[in-house]
Amino acid sequence: MIDQDTIPLADFTRHASLIAQAKQLALADGAPILTVLEKLGKFSPDEMLLFAKSESGMPVQHLAEMELSTPDFSVFSYSDCLRQNCVVLSGAAEFGDNIGGDEPRRIFVCDDPWNSALISLASYRLPGYFDLAFAHPLELKALLARFGNDQEALSQLIRLDRAKTETLNFEEISLTSIAGDESQVVRLVNSTLYDAHSNRVSDIHFENSLRGLTIKYRIDGVISTARTLPDSGLAEQVVSRLKVMAELDIGEKRVPQDGRFSVSLQAREVDFRVSIMPGLFGEDAVLRILDRQSLTTDMAQLNLDMLGIDEKTSQVMRRLANQPYGMLLVTGPTGSGKTTTLYATLSEIKRGDDKIITIEDPVEYQLEDILQIPVNEKKGLTFARGLRSILRHDPDRILVGEIRDRETAEIAIQAALTGHLVYTTVHANNVFDVLSRFRHMQIDPYSFVSALNGVVAQRLVRLVCTHCAAPFTPDDVLLQDSRVTRELLSDGHLMKGAGCAHCRGSGYRGRRALAEVLVLDDDLRDAILQQVPATQLKEMARQRGMRFMREQAVDAVRLGQTTLEEINRVTFTG
Repeated sequence: MIDQDTIPLADFTRHASLIAQAKQLALADGAPILTVLEKLGKFSPDEMLLFAKSESGMPVQHLAEMELSTPDFSVFSYSDCLRQNCVVLSGAAEFGDNIGGDEPRRIFVCDDPWNSALISLASYRLPGYFDLAFAHPLELKALLARFGNDQEALSQLIRLDRAKTETLNFEEISLTSIAGDESQVVRLVNSTLYDAHSNRVSDIHFENSLRGLTIKYRIDGVISTARTLPDSGLAEQVVSRLKVMAELDIGEKRVPQDGRFSVSLQAREVDFRVSIMPGLFGEDAVLRILDRQSLTTDMAQLNLDMLGIDEKTSQVMRRLANQPYGMLLVTGPTGSGKTTTLYATLSEIKRGDDKIITIEDPVEYQLEDILQIPVNEKKGLTFARGLRSILRHDPDRILVGEIRDRETAEIAIQAALTGHLVYTTVHANNVFDVLSRFRHMQIDPYSFVSALNGVVAQRLVRLVCTHCAAPFTPDDVLLQDSRVTRELLSDGHLMKGAGCAHCRGSGYRGRRALAEVLVLDDDLRDAILQQVPATQLKEMARQRGMRFMREQAVDAVRLGQTTLEEINRVTFTG
């Protein structure tokens, strides 16, 4: 936007004389003054906004700034905002002086800074302190067009046929007449589900505190605040609403509860896994989003190359996956993509001439021509019991969602030693920690290393947003913290995202996998049985061509795919 000092005083005098005419025409036509000024053809858009700011004393919000905040339709509904061409924005703590403390500020943005009636209505409806701003009418319309209609979101949240969803918890009261429900709590919950599903959110966090309710989104593995509502009473009602939808005990607030529900969003059947946890200031809720239709479509085309794993590592994983028998272990923390990697592996080796059975908790992906068994501990179907039954079902390849205990580990190892190929996961930090993890389970080491073909350790790193990426040169402090020399990066093309609406201001959009693979041979098996130090095992693996995760992460930085800050967050710098 142009600076005020660049406009001559005579031009401002001309503008002042036009404002009276614009007000009269606006009153006659029922149009915003800014729109009338633009139609008169006397202003460029920048001049028009500059004059309105100078005349009204109200700050301007541009589209790029508004897109970094979160619209709040709980006070002014979406239809009200469309009709009045206004919006309430939250999460803009950098706007003005934050009189309210650390809480994100709310801004009421309209397209007419002289619309005293609308501003008075905002003052009446919005409790507490808020800021006023105005924006170009077309930019406000563009912003509102980006967000699904709240009423549409409500109407699309319809109950699925119970006959098709016997395993999903639905209660008729939870979604009865939902499209016409005017409850603030229902609108808040449903609009949050709709917004999260539209913005690639994997988990929704409802956090209760003395300050009220904070809603956070996990996108690409990182949590950020979506909105804050300073109403502790509303927080309790929101958790109760989620309990009703998941068929949990509303009266029980002292112990954790788990459940699930399913709704239809944008013509998709979407599952939500619910975890309720009691805390000092009330109950918190976390919802995991599972878009089964999207997952099923993705799984039909999934392979190791789509995960972003480098070609050499992918070749090693394919070789392990195509062994006639044995065990392939994938390890990493929760949310590191272990299950996705296993399914990518299964998709590549599925030929139709062998029997593939999986047992999972829960079944997150649905694949054709594969028998998938969901764990149901309430009914006694545990991993161990299910795995025993699978062995009597004539399988060739078995996927065990996770090895959690000694019994499951022993059965999986026995299956691998008796002619089956077993794919499974376990929680550990790296490929070498897996060995000690099984040792702590008191698994016979000889049987374990005899069954084990290889171990894959995996992490997910965020990718630099391609919409706002720009060349970047790290400073000496960042290089030192990353244990990387400038010479190592000298021939690279380092990039960093500045933050934009596409990445919600984070500078990152999307993720790729980093994986290191340990392939066992007789010498490595002997070394493991002799319990040689991990440093010696690493050196033996390096001599056999193993590429460690940190090395691949630095390569991704050199290619401009991610940043040093990101690989420091997910991989060990030592």
